[in-house]
Amino acid sequence: MEWKKEIKNLGIIVAVFLGFFYLPVGIPRFDNAIFEALELAKWYAREHVLLCLIPAFFIAGAIGVFISQASVMKYLGAKANKILAYGVASVSGTVLAVCSCTVLPLFAGIYKMGAGIGPATAFLYAGPAINVLAIILTARILGVELGIARAVGAIVFSIVIGVVMHLIFRTDEKQKVAVQMAMPQQGDTRPLWKTSFYFAVMIAILVFANWGKPIDNSGVWAFIYNQKWVITSLFSAILGLIMIFWFEMKWWKVVSAALPAVILAIIAPTSIPDEFMPMAIFAAGTIGFSVVTSLDKGESGEWFSSSWTFAKQILPLLLFGVLISGFLLGRVGHEGIIPSEWVSAAVGGNSFRANLLSSLVGAFMYFATLTEVPILQGLIASGMGKGPALALLLAGPALSLPSMLVLNGIMGFKKTITFVTLVVIMATTSGMIYGSFF
Repeated sequence: MEWKKEIKNLGIIVAVFLGFFYLPVGIPRFDNAIFEALELAKWYAREHVLLCLIPAFFIAGAIGVFISQASVMKYLGAKANKILAYGVASVSGTVLAVCSCTVLPLFAGIYKMGAGIGPATAFLYAGPAINVLAIILTARILGVELGIARAVGAIVFSIVIGVVMHLIFRTDEKQKVAVQMAMPQQGDTRPLWKTSFYFAVMIAILVFANWGKPIDNSGVWAFIYNQKWVITSLFSAILGLIMIFWFEMKWWKVVSAALPAVILAIIAPTSIPDEFMPMAIFAAGTIGFSVVTSLDKGESGEWFSSSWTFAKQILPLLLFGVLISGFLLGRVGHEGIIPSEWVSAAVGGNSFRANLLSSLVGAFMYFATLTEVPILQGLIASGMGKGPALALLLAGPALSLPSMLVLNGIMGFKKTITFVTLVVIMATTSGMIYGSFF
């Protein structure tokens, strides 16, 4: 047995050596792909980790601490009313303007608290896919019929995928129900309206901190964008009051948490560029809040601990996945190791191959919220068919290579590959049906 182990070790050493020996460093496309991987990771770290993922981690941690398992099971559990469960999950994206990665901590929170695989995966798909802003942008730039098809397709997708996942894994669901019924049921520690308002405030911070710049410089969307940090600060202050009056945290602790952000806002204009100013203040406030909650011995301490657990589990896999995605497909307007003309040439017309490839590219490529629209605009101008365009819209925002890696750790390989396969199949089918009419 010993010599087999040594041969295995020798094989690993030889494989690593040959990999480095034949590493195509110096070949322009390879060097550019490495650069694109690092650029995408840099962009992701600047634009999404702090403003998207950190609030999402805190929301996920709060789900695990402040929402009883009985409540999750009542509305989203395997034995919950199916119309209510899938109805809530399928329209969640109208509230959460998040990408495929930001929704992961929220999905992990409700799934680990006992949500059924059906409603949980319906929420997982709907969160990034049914985004009101993205649908409006799609209709305005790519056409009303494509915007309507995206909205209808996404809602139907989320329900169908959830139901099929439930049917495929119904044996696991029965076991989960048996375990849950044997567990003692605990009620919520505070009134439902307080818990709902508390989560609404955190979701508002997540949404407004990431409010994208609209095309028009006038109107309601532009006004909200120009005032996004004022609105985010207002909801942050409300969260501070909630911590004092509902969580019974000492007022001086909450003030201490906000102090770094206030000081930075006063002294930073002379030392920090304007483009990084809001993010720096947000970071300072987040660090102060994290320190204060981590040192608390009560509910707030449990909240931070739960949030930190999600961060340790999810963040490393996400960043690794972003690096791979950048290496393979590059960023918006930039190529990775795979030439963009290969993709453009393969998604013309409305063939099965074109729709399938469009679904697969969308599933593996990382799309930040709303970026799929300008990408498709360029592809359609290069000859992409409308069917493949819809297929990419339905598969792209809901999936990405980074999210697949994380999902594997949350619900296992079998459920992950089933979920991904269902999304690709349904996106391909929808694209072909849509392309045959338009």
